[in-house]
Amino acid sequence: MRINEIEFTDAVPVESYGPGFFKAGGTQIDGPMIMSGAGPRAWGGLEDLDALLALAGQIDVLFVGMGAEIAHLPAGLRSRLEDAGLGVEVMGSPAACRTYNVLLSEGRRIALAVLPV
Repeated sequence: MRINEIEFTDAVPVESYGPGFFKAGGTQIDGPMIMSGAGPRAWGGLEDLDALLALAGQIDVLFVGMGAEIAHLPAGLRSRLEDAGLGVEVMGSPAACRTYNVLLSEGRRIALAVLPV
C-alpha cells in the first residue's frame, strides 16, 4: 500500500481532539467547535443555530459531530438547516473530524460543527 501525505494548502484541518476539546490550526477550542474557511472557533452547541445558518451560501455540506457516538439531530434543527440550503451529514464527532479533513484536502466547500467526545 502506498501512503501519501495530504496537503491542505490554505485550509485548516482538525489536528486532534480529546475529552472536551478540539485542536485546529494550532488553536485549542474547549467545548463545541465550528470549522469553516474562517478557521476554528468556539460554538454554542446545538442551541446556537445562528452560527450554523451563517454558513449558508458559503458551503455545500455541514458535517455535524454529535459527540462520542452518533445521535439524531433534533428534527426542527435539521429542517431549518436544510431549508437554508445546507446539506447536513450527522455522525459521531471522531468520524466527522476525519471526514471533514479528507474532503477538505479535496478542496470541497464544507464546514464542521462538532460536540466534544
